[in-house]
Amino acid sequence: MSAVVLALLAGAVVGLALGGMGGGGSVLAVPALVYLLGFSPVEATTAGLVIVAITTATSLYAHGRDGNVRWRAGLLFAAAGLLPAVLGGLLAARLPDALLTAAFAVLAAVAAAGMLRTRDEARATGGTNTARAIGAGAGLGAVTGLLGVGGGFLGVPALVRVVGLPMRAAVGTSLLVITLTSTASLAARGGTLSALDWTVVGPFTAAAVLGAWDGRRLASRISGRTLQRVFGTALLAVAALMLVDAFVLR
Repeated sequence: MSAVVLALLAGAVVGLALGGMGGGGSVLAVPALVYLLGFSPVEATTAGLVIVAITTATSLYAHGRDGNVRWRAGLLFAAAGLLPAVLGGLLAARLPDALLTAAFAVLAAVAAAGMLRTRDEARATGGTNTARAIGAGAGLGAVTGLLGVGGGFLGVPALVRVVGLPMRAAVGTSLLVITLTSTASLAARGGTLSALDWTVVGPFTAAAVLGAWDGRRLASRISGRTLQRVFGTALLAVAALMLVDAFVLR
């Protein structure tokens, strides 16, 4: 099977996860780029940022049009994560492949556990704790910059519990935060962008964008819990594979 076809299929799956669950799909992008398409961990995390930034930006437009984005809160939250995102992007290029793979595997396992456990809906606290909001924004930015993922599965609960947003607004606002932090991290990785295979990254990104729209329709037909179980199980298997690759096969 050609690399372009694999990229289209993988991108569609990532987009379906993002659109169907509102987060977590981007965590599948980096393993797909590494194990299906032959990217190095650094190249895959950089390409992941491209995919995340473009996919979330297109989704942000729809959420903003529907009034689901709290622009001021999102900009303040993102501002705390911009410098960590840049530093994470710079650090990623200097880490050994095995360490970067292991770190990503741990993050994937955390995301999978969040999908598989009985869902406990985050609830707004009724107010914003400024110090905690800054800390949460900085942490999300660092994860985005270092590992090339959007972090919606971390950002949405933080925006609900720490910033005090209702769930629908938190989902929309997280897209603004992820778009900004991903772009900042890409700026730090500017030298690695030219090394990417754009004949693969382009189709992957396009399929992810289209898949996200299909994912929203899929979510209206299949329960969110079922989608979470399917993608959570797949992600847990990917995390195990990456840990074996980092510590056994290298």
